[in-house]
Amino acid sequence: MGVFGWSEEEVAAGDFNPKMYNSFTDGTKAAIEMAAVANATGLDCPDNGLAFPPAGVHDLARVFSPESDGGRLSRSGLVDIAASQEPDGREVLNNIRYGVFVTFKARDEYSRACFKQYGLLTDPSGWYASMWRPFHLIGLETSISILSAVLRNEATGSALSFRGDAVATAKRDLKAGEMLDGEGGFTVWANALPANISVAQDLLPMGLAHHVRLVKDVAKDKAVRFSDVQFDNNLDIVELRKQMVSLAGL
Repeated sequence: MGVFGWSEEEVAAGDFNPKMYNSFTDGTKAAIEMAAVANATGLDCPDNGLAFPPAGVHDLARVFSPESDGGRLSRSGLVDIAASQEPDGREVLNNIRYGVFVTFKARDEYSRACFKQYGLLTDPSGWYASMWRPFHLIGLETSISILSAVLRNEATGSALSFRGDAVATAKRDLKAGEMLDGEGGFTVWANALPANISVAQDLLPMGLAHHVRLVKDVAKDKAVRFSDVQFDNNLDIVELRKQMVSLAGL
């Protein structure tokens, strides 16, 4: 069986972590990152989780605008991910698989005119534009963030509020007595939801879904609740989660 995105030779030659790889392909990494972005920017996660609409660079501004303006987002102010493949497996032309982007709306006619004058890629109306970078050098950038924090007390980014939550979601029908195996495992993947929904429904964050036993059955694609699991360890982390929720006023 092949490995998506890698040749057999590359896999054999590298020192890869299969659970990390799985977390990239099952949506978990995207959920964690978009929840972090939401918490650092004041944006929100979609009520039903990330939709991953397929979009190439030239379509970003059209796709990632609100439905009311012809886009795919239920409303403005949301985070989401551009899929690099269509549902049938076809590659999206000029996809942004390795990059990052942001889509924004002009606040006035002057800004809208600037989008056109400076050559930004816009939606048909010209009100929405996107900027992107075709690469994301996480393996090289992380050390810069660490050194900046330690040596200069400068954070690359930090949470301003609790708006997004990456919650554990069943990959298959799970039975009471099974052990959840966390990020990139066989049992759960993370879905990015608004924190107020997650807290109201008592949903289990992905970070607490490792090596905990289910006490109830959980159907495929259903979020796991705190009441569905039994914690034998990490009780201090569970208590920290409760304190975080309390401080956020949720």
